[in-house]
Amino acid sequence: MVVRDISIKNQVGLHARPATFFIQKANEFKSSIWVEKDERKVNAKSLLGVLSLGIEGGSTIKIIVDGSDEKEAIDALTKLVESGFTD
Repeated sequence: MVVRDISIKNQVGLHARPATFFIQKANEFKSSIWVEKDERKVNAKSLLGVLSLGIEGGSTIKIIVDGSDEKEAIDALTKLVESGFTD
């Protein structure tokens, strides 16, 4: 299992479009992927789950990945978030 804290850099946070990009990237991997914010943890492959966290720009989230491709998954999701969801 790997865990990483990441700061959301884009102004609007994880609203519908960036959340969709995030979920699409998460679904490329076999590992279980979770997003945690303020003690609430949701499946990163669920649009409703991710949107329910209300992640705003400037907030910090925790990405938790567990599985055979966890290293690749956490690196890809980190890159996506740090790019401001442009990759």
